[in-house]
Amino acid sequence: MSLLKPGTNKPAVTLSPESQVPVRGRRQYKRAKGLPALFQSSMSALQALRANVLRSLLTSLGIIIGVGAVIMVIAISEGSTSNITQRLSTLNPLQLTIRSSSARGAGNISQGAGTQQSLTQADADAIGQLPHVAAVSPVVNVNAQVILGNQNWQTSVQGVYPTYQQIGSWQLQEGAFITQSDEQSSTNVAVVGQNVVDNLFTPLGVDPIGQQIRIQNVPFTVVGTLAPKGSTGFGASADDVVFVPMSTAQQQLKESQYVNSIVLTADNSSDVNNVQTEVQQLLEQRHNISNSAQDDFTIQNVSQVLSTVQATTQSLTLLLVSVAAISLVVGGIGIMNIMLVSVTERTREIGIRIAIGARPRDVLTQFLIEALALSVFGGIVGLLLGFLGAFLLAHANGFPFVLDPLAVLLAVGVSALVGILFGLYPAQRAARMDPIVALRTE
Repeated sequence: MSLLKPGTNKPAVTLSPESQVPVRGRRQYKRAKGLPALFQSSMSALQALRANVLRSLLTSLGIIIGVGAVIMVIAISEGSTSNITQRLSTLNPLQLTIRSSSARGAGNISQGAGTQQSLTQADADAIGQLPHVAAVSPVVNVNAQVILGNQNWQTSVQGVYPTYQQIGSWQLQEGAFITQSDEQSSTNVAVVGQNVVDNLFTPLGVDPIGQQIRIQNVPFTVVGTLAPKGSTGFGASADDVVFVPMSTAQQQLKESQYVNSIVLTADNSSDVNNVQTEVQQLLEQRHNISNSAQDDFTIQNVSQVLSTVQATTQSLTLLLVSVAAISLVVGGIGIMNIMLVSVTERTREIGIRIAIGARPRDVLTQFLIEALALSVFGGIVGLLLGFLGAFLLAHANGFPFVLDPLAVLLAVGVSALVGILFGLYPAQRAARMDPIVALRTE
């Protein structure tokens, strides 16, 4: 059977004989003869992509960038979240910390949080009488030089109650913590952190227990050393500290009736907010404050801090993933554009295929497979590049390399879905093509 060119007796194309099909197409159909239609369409799609390797690579570039960016963002986000969680793990979610408000200098200039002297040891003792308060301790901070023989170390010396060990979940490496007897008798004893041990006792090769150190020229006997605790969660080291009895610190290191802060813990998580409210009301009553806006203290709720950090991290991750996902959409649009161009370029080939027996769904399948192959290839390459980039960034910033397998499957799945969605219109356009019109196309 032949189709005639308009106005002539010359055949436009012979539909039946295979000899009228281009050589490359004739070989293709011979190899695929007798094979399932899906396999034949797949072979045709892959050969079409191989014929334009550079264009195929450039088309997949948008998917590569999109998937790589999503993988990197998720990995870095999970790594940083893990790092933050590890740093905040030393914080007790049942803990409340009360600090004095900021004092005002000349010109009503704030001098920083905790500079106003308003909290006392009596306030801490009154708070300890409230229901659902498990433990409470006032804290007096003194930055001082600790001396042992010819060694010295500048550190934070804190006067605390014996209950501070329970509040801060402090573990002992050796010896004992401050006792109630030490507090009542104002004994000159000290418990030192690991940083102090490493910088003061280790160079001399001596056991800290029983050694006499001087703090502001006041002799103290070391009765215990603390197990390493790491970061406080806010960048400082929790191990760079010396604890002494509260009464001793007030009498010999910082002669003041005021304390720097008061820390306490609730008996369970459900009572934390209620305890915070009761503490605020009690302190307002003791400080003769009628308007909460004029409070001379602030209360920090650790559980709220942890919740805020987690919510902020999740929001930032969602924002970054959304931005990275835009490149997937851009890559999908690129695939659709190139597929439309491909359909236009191969109009005559499509017409010949339909004319010699190919069904519209075969043409549709071929172009969908081409789009899917481009997107899946881009997804796999993007996945590998995302892995590499996330690993290098995590290593450079000191974050652990963490990646949820679900995120990997999601990224590749989305890239395949993008290829199908954006390749569907060009494939339908090719499948609906009129073979007569297609064969007339030069």
